[in-house]
Amino acid sequence: MAKEVVKMIKLQLPAGKATPAPPVGTVLGPAGVNSGEFCTKYNDATRDKMGDIIPVEISIYDDRSFDLKFMTPPTAFLLKKYAKVKKGSSTGSKESAGSITKAQLKEIAEIKLPDLNAYTVDEAMKVVEGTAKNMGITITE
Repeated sequence: MAKEVVKMIKLQLPAGKATPAPPVGTVLGPAGVNSGEFCTKYNDATRDKMGDIIPVEISIYDDRSFDLKFMTPPTAFLLKKYAKVKKGSSTGSKESAGSITKAQLKEIAEIKLPDLNAYTVDEAMKVVEGTAKNMGITITE
């Protein structure tokens, strides 16, 4: 008989640096998951992506075991990383916070494609471009 998923939890944590302290412990404790075991699995799987924020979807089963599904880093995080800025503009497109090139936009779109609601890189580029505009990041040729 297949195990039944009793709870799904989503977290965004720094790659390779998860600790049982909050927010991990406070989210996983009530769900009955061993937070130390989770941290070990997460850190081992994300060690090669140090410095990035990696979202993870945790499927918790009725016997308190769990599976991890890793996502691509958030679009806003990638845009800030490529534009080399600490944060986006507080007024959106009215104020420029930084800029990226079309090539960088395409690179971000290719990274995000598996998690986006898009079928082609061109469609993904439009989604990422919209996020960049809302963050005040301009796209140059």
